[in-house]
Amino acid sequence: MTETKAPANAPRERRKVGRALLFVLLVAVVLLARPADRHLRAASLLLRFADEHAQGFLPDYGKYALDESVTEVASARGPVRARVYSPVGATNAPGVVIVHGVHRLAIDEPRLMRFARAIAASGIVVLTPEVAEIADYRIDPASIGTLGAAARSLRERLGGRPVGLMGMSFAGGLALRAASAEAFADDISFVVAIGAHHDMRRVLQFFKTNETTWPDGHKEALAAHPYGALVLLYSHVESLVSPADAPAARDAIRLFLWEEHEASKAKLAEMSAEGRAKVEILLEGKADVPALIDEITRHPEQAGAVSPAGHLGALRAPVFLLHGATDSVIPASETEWLAKDVPSPLLRAALVTPAVEHVELRGEPTVAQQWELVRFMAGVLDAANEN
Repeated sequence: MTETKAPANAPRERRKVGRALLFVLLVAVVLLARPADRHLRAASLLLRFADEHAQGFLPDYGKYALDESVTEVASARGPVRARVYSPVGATNAPGVVIVHGVHRLAIDEPRLMRFARAIAASGIVVLTPEVAEIADYRIDPASIGTLGAAARSLRERLGGRPVGLMGMSFAGGLALRAASAEAFADDISFVVAIGAHHDMRRVLQFFKTNETTWPDGHKEALAAHPYGALVLLYSHVESLVSPADAPAARDAIRLFLWEEHEASKAKLAEMSAEGRAKVEILLEGKADVPALIDEITRHPEQAGAVSPAGHLGALRAPVFLLHGATDSVIPASETEWLAKDVPSPLLRAALVTPAVEHVELRGEPTVAQQWELVRFMAGVLDAANEN
């Protein structure tokens, strides 16, 4: 989950979502006789995510108590710290790997933990791996192998049963790359990409132009979130400053993202005057971002290495796509591109909704928007139980 600040009224907003979902649940019970159970379980999950302290018949519907433990996942680059959420008493439970977004707290980030618990309490074993590059604000192809290794580890834990793979933000695109890799195809039974990118080169252009490009060719103005640009520039700091300045520049930007501003200034002091000036204006929000993006895009192969674009034809797993309609970190147009590129027999759902802001529930959605979310999550729960 990308580290953007939650508004002060976030708990109240989540309660609004929760109250509205209660109404949808009642409608589901009345109007959807046979599928009521699956929709009730999905809505119960969403209620628990919106408010982890919610109680009563509806948030408790189909809910399991949880056992949580910290473990390690074996990968080609060594052990990876991970957390497992196991539903107590669930027999032959399916599994899903949930990958955090760009956030220094990684698997300890509260929203990720709340979401993992909501999923696991539905009767699904959840594993959350700590992906070093993503936790360090870097979108790196090395992470793809870590995601695949996590899926393989959970599959082995469940006796050979393939598992789902769910990625948030930039990790959503990497999850699709992992599922497209032949080495992990047998381990992954479905993919959920939330707020994901299709082509990092196009996302970079979005941060350069504040304009989104859609599959039908039309363009829309959208002010890019400055945080997203800073993260992408951090991932390519070697394109912005000299090799001698790169380590200190990377540390300075990282500490700034962590809001440790004095420590960031100390790192800036270690740089050359030219390099320090470049990074200072970047952190002050005064940099010529288009020019910096041009520096990055001189090496398009780097962006291509972390993009699902051109690789989705190798997919064998069903795909679910979810995106916030007003997302200014990764624009919703990217999910439209993904939906166009995923082989049509494998695309289970592609939902762009105002009810989601990047990877967080937002505001008080309409009844129709709430129902779309319930139906989307019901499909994900179905996919988890298919294998």
